[in-house]
Amino acid sequence: MTFLSYAAPAAACLTLAVLAPVAEARPVSYAGGWTAMQMNNGDYASLHIHYSPTAFDSVGLYVERNWTDDIQFTGIQYNRLLKRWNGPASQGNFYLKLAAGQADPFGSARAQPGGIAGFAADWETRRWFTSFETRATDFPGNQSVSHSGRIGVAPYIGDYGDLHTWLMLQVDNQPEAAEPVTTTPLIRFFKGVQMVELGYTVETEELLANWIIRF
Repeated sequence: MTFLSYAAPAAACLTLAVLAPVAEARPVSYAGGWTAMQMNNGDYASLHIHYSPTAFDSVGLYVERNWTDDIQFTGIQYNRLLKRWNGPASQGNFYLKLAAGQADPFGSARAQPGGIAGFAADWETRRWFTSFETRATDFPGNQSVSHSGRIGVAPYIGDYGDLHTWLMLQVDNQPEAAEPVTTTPLIRFFKGVQMVELGYTVETEELLANWIIRF
């Protein structure tokens, strides 16, 4: 994947080449790269289009239609790669995400300031994947914190350019929701610059559908 191909020491370059077929919904692309990320689950649907001026930063438009909080949020999101760990055949990442804009409550014409802040971490090899994210929202009349974790395995190891498949389990914790803890088995397909995820949340009987493309 070209979004991992920024200048690095020789050892790090070797690691990145080994991990090239591994795809994740990372909020920072390669320097000069564009990314479009569309996410949809039972709680909200979002669209994030961002540009990475460096291999450590990205900034772009973020729009979210949040049914849980009865809010539509529109703003600018900044993402920062805080730390990257490269191993002989693995990689770990730690990200900061900040968004500021306006939140429009459903049924109200009065928009108010709103914001989102989050930390995300992942670790992966070509066979195994784990991730965790904490997200805090500050919307009119609603401030909340949620957590999400994933574990995944690749049933086969493909070569660069092949169709790659991941089987994953996502667990979400939203303390104030009617179902505080939910589980979502999902399958991920990745080929070239595109990634698609399809899943089903057991407790709420809702579909998950995510699509990402890097330019």
